[in-house]
Amino acid sequence: MKNLVTVVVPVYYNAASLPLLKERLFNTAATIPEIVFEFIFVDDCSGDNSFEVLRELAEGDDRVRIIRFSRNFGSNASIQAGLAYARGDCAVVITADLQDPPELIPELYAAWKEGNQVVLASRRNRGDPLISKFSAAVFNHLFRRLVFRDFPPSGFDFMLIDRQVINVLVESSEKNSHIFGQTMWVGFKRRVIYYDRGKRIHGRSRWTIAKKIKYFIDAFTAFSYLPLRVATVVGIFLAGLGFLYALLIIGLRLTVGLPIVGWASLAVVVLITSGAQFILVGVLGEYLWRVLDEVRHRPSFIVESLVNLDGPRAVSHHEKNPERDNRSEPDIK
Repeated sequence: MKNLVTVVVPVYYNAASLPLLKERLFNTAATIPEIVFEFIFVDDCSGDNSFEVLRELAEGDDRVRIIRFSRNFGSNASIQAGLAYARGDCAVVITADLQDPPELIPELYAAWKEGNQVVLASRRNRGDPLISKFSAAVFNHLFRRLVFRDFPPSGFDFMLIDRQVINVLVESSEKNSHIFGQTMWVGFKRRVIYYDRGKRIHGRSRWTIAKKIKYFIDAFTAFSYLPLRVATVVGIFLAGLGFLYALLIIGLRLTVGLPIVGWASLAVVVLITSGAQFILVGVLGEYLWRVLDEVRHRPSFIVESLVNLDGPRAVSHHEKNPERDNRSEPDIK
């Protein structure tokens, strides 16, 4: 029996790169005839004609399967959706901008066949702008140092995961989380493969500063209580400092009769302590907001239409007007 491998591709403003991506994916699949592939493209409600391009690519080939969201839910939700609909014995997650080479998939598959349930493709070099390299380096360093000690030093967003891992990730279905952090958290036997990441050829990155900040906060609040611990330590430090300062003033007043003056210094103390309090309240608010978002039980994503797909394999999510095609399923035996 042949193994079925699902390739999950989050799509957001990638219309220009999709035809070449399909060609390279299909050429790669042809080099491994012992595998049956399905390709799930998840359109995160792109504002360009990505969905129309995907529909054209799906014509005449039911291996190409499409999910379109009702609005933009983010890359994490796109990957969750692709994994929820995946039927493969394992799944590859790869970006649509062609910076991650599809030609690496056979090596990832070979590592999976050796018994590794999680195979991470980590960047050895990356052809990104300097600011992107710097921000990624800061995030990866902090995440490795403060959350997962075995997190690849250069990070990853290209991976292959086993069916057992897919089921765990789909069942957890966390909102405002970090899918790659979840992949580290679940454990299982893991291997890291290094590669050189290419430059973006088509379009521009939609990875804005605001999205990077949210990504940073989501990643750390999802897997670490360190921000809360830091807030506690800062609070104790400021309270202790204030107490010592009060003892100093009282002592000087009683011993040398020092008059209590210094409105400028008092204003500085008030501003520092009140600012610290607002920061601590903000940290608590970030955690409380994520708790609220989880307990409301809203779906992680809403599917507007489907092409060459019937429904999710593992869990159900809200759908609106699913567009299904009656083409037959590929023979995986």
